[in-house]
Amino acid sequence: MRRPLDLRHVISPGLRDLIELANTHDFDRVQQQVRNLRGCSRPVNLHGWTITTDAATKEVIRSYRSEDEPTGRLLTTCGNRRASRCPACSRVYAADTYHLIRAGLSGGKNVAETVRDHPRAFVTLTAPSFGPVHRNTDSAGKPRRCRCGTQHADDDPALSTPLNPATYDYTGAVLWNAHAGQLWARFTTYLRRALAKHFGMTQKALNAALRVSFAKVAEYQKRGLVHFHAVIRFDGPDGHTTPPPAWATFDALKAAVGLAVERARLTIESDSIGERVIAWGRRFKVDPITALGDGELTDSKVAGYVAKYATKNAEGAGTVDRTLMCRPCAGRGYLRGPDGFHDRCPDCDGTGQAEPIKALPIQQHVRQMIRTAWDLGHLPEFAHLKLWKWAHMLGFRGHFSSKSRAYSTTLGALRDVRRAWRLAQVEAARARAGHPTTDETTLVTASSWTYLSSGYRPGEELLAAQVRHDLNEADRIKTEGEPWL
Repeated sequence: MRRPLDLRHVISPGLRDLIELANTHDFDRVQQQVRNLRGCSRPVNLHGWTITTDAATKEVIRSYRSEDEPTGRLLTTCGNRRASRCPACSRVYAADTYHLIRAGLSGGKNVAETVRDHPRAFVTLTAPSFGPVHRNTDSAGKPRRCRCGTQHADDDPALSTPLNPATYDYTGAVLWNAHAGQLWARFTTYLRRALAKHFGMTQKALNAALRVSFAKVAEYQKRGLVHFHAVIRFDGPDGHTTPPPAWATFDALKAAVGLAVERARLTIESDSIGERVIAWGRRFKVDPITALGDGELTDSKVAGYVAKYATKNAEGAGTVDRTLMCRPCAGRGYLRGPDGFHDRCPDCDGTGQAEPIKALPIQQHVRQMIRTAWDLGHLPEFAHLKLWKWAHMLGFRGHFSSKSRAYSTTLGALRDVRRAWRLAQVEAARARAGHPTTDETTLVTASSWTYLSSGYRPGEELLAAQVRHDLNEADRIKTEGEPWL
């Protein structure tokens, strides 16, 4: 039996915990668990068991208990898509998104390779103007002097902030963000209607001859408003396996997008702010996507572009990447006491905010958008939007990336492929050890898992930092080569 360690002389909590881990009965397994996470910033800690048996022979094929781990728990990746929260997991998400988009453009992943011959467009839809802002370029992207009289540098923090904050329509900007997802859904409906009108047929006849598939991603502009990048593809009536009709061309798609942008609208009625119309901005782009590097926008470029923004959050607009809602009171500022009356929440002192908005280290423009979202969220007519929950997102509450069902494969299918690969590695190890191979179709798995917490122990964090360093160094060597000295 090992003596208890006296580590009072070790000042660093991380080093002290690392020494304790090194003195467990299986430190190699501790290191292996951390390495398998491949640099995940905030892994999920689980407790439980799983057992796989052969339904025919009742033989136990695989079994696992977290109690057998040196630390008594299982660490698994957080799977967060946001690069600001977990760079490691976001890279996996970005890679999956890349293959999902690329499959819908070039084929593969159970998508016919003939899709590269279908008409395809890369569409950018923007928000309207809610007031003049500081700029250093004109509409063509050429440098110009701002209306304030200053030639702003590219890194000037004043860029994209209102010229006159007192007259800027912050309410309209926040409500546009809040309804951007619904506006996109309305756009897809009007796009099909516009195509039917362009071809001079009914929507029923159009659906029998043509299918419109798409994938889109949201991106924040510096002014705090989202805009959408979308891949839109024409297919035959049975999806990607059939070619579209000869009359379904890129020019027809471009014309239909322009008509759908003009007609897709939402009307919001409120006693507090009056009637508002949510519509797209006048500036939009429709560019053809070419295959095999024949043009400016190729399959690979578009897939990489979409994948890059799939891991971004609102930090591009200068806001924070965490909710400002006080979780104990759910942003209400009060808790219902045992007597049924409302008691002030002690965590937020009745404000409903986990962090005071006025104390956030952000620009005044972003702070005002957050404050506007917070105030609008407490109006009865906007209560269903839960804007106080999404105030840190400047009101946007939709999905950052989405696709139509027939566009290509799914993220779940890609994860299933990785899971099958890992099981194949386990079976290969069993075969090398002399165990008989098993038929996966006859196996039954039972499991029970409980969430414990998220994050590393202090000593494990040191090991994870080394793993991240090794991975970054390996990536650097791939791009730059081995050092000379």
